[in-house]
Amino acid sequence: MFQFGFNMFHEITRPFVMTYRCFSVSMLPGNERQDVERGGKIIMPPSALEQLTRLSIEYPMIFKLTNKKTKRITHCGVLEFVADEGKVYLPHWMMANLVLEEGAPIQIESVSLPVATFSKFQPLSEDFLDITNPKAVLENCLRNFSCLTTGDVIAIKYNSKVYELCVLETKPGNAVIIIECDMNVEFAPPVGYKEEEHVPRSADGSSGASMDEDPAIMMPEPSGFIAFSGEGNRLDGKKKKLTSESDSESQNAQARQSYVRGIPDYDFVIGTLRFIRNSRPPSAKEETPAEPFQAFKGEGFTLRTAKSKN
Repeated sequence: MFQFGFNMFHEITRPFVMTYRCFSVSMLPGNERQDVERGGKIIMPPSALEQLTRLSIEYPMIFKLTNKKTKRITHCGVLEFVADEGKVYLPHWMMANLVLEEGAPIQIESVSLPVATFSKFQPLSEDFLDITNPKAVLENCLRNFSCLTTGDVIAIKYNSKVYELCVLETKPGNAVIIIECDMNVEFAPPVGYKEEEHVPRSADGSSGASMDEDPAIMMPEPSGFIAFSGEGNRLDGKKKKLTSESDSESQNAQARQSYVRGIPDYDFVIGTLRFIRNSRPPSAKEETPAEPFQAFKGEGFTLRTAKSKN
């Protein structure tokens, strides 16, 4: 025998549709609520919770916010039900997306969204490139969001600085839930970003450098500590004499043939050793050695005195 009861048929779920006056979080009485500003959730009055409970709304609670005056919409979650009756408090970036002023009317409707699989963001400032790991930072900040809407400009805070990101694309729909999901994230170049100019390549795919160039010129300059790279000074303060033209030419030829690290010596002969030294060039005029000191050497002179008369 069948027993009929009141719970035999599923209750038809009715949507939650209400109109409130919206205010920014800075207008919320009490302490400053930075947790609301950093996320994508709103604060609703306690009466909304009672009505949502009677309507058997699915969890998590996702709402569609509509500005009927400008026809702009977005989606959000709810953080708390502690607002004054007839009021809701929104993050500043959400009010900017909806083009809402303080105390303007807003329609809130409960909706059901698909789970996110892909999203693409575009930073509005090149400062976002200074973040070492932007995906990890974004993943941490999105924990305060319940959903994403294509076209919204969300605000995240990192190291006491606020970064704005535009949601370019979301899949599988224009609005998705990001709670407990595996979502692939991509970043578009920031607004105003220009890629560095690359070196033009020739038709054969080479970088355009001639094969006839000296490999020593193409080698990078040595960096770091370089032994014996300074200049010497004489104790008497005199400068080193200039060498002749023939000596300078021979030194330049030797410098061109000097050893460069990383380039093999193709003129090496097996069984020979080469020691590179800085030899002092011979002076143009040899100086005669000074004579040794000899005591009492020189010309004498006679001392003459006048005789006195008695």
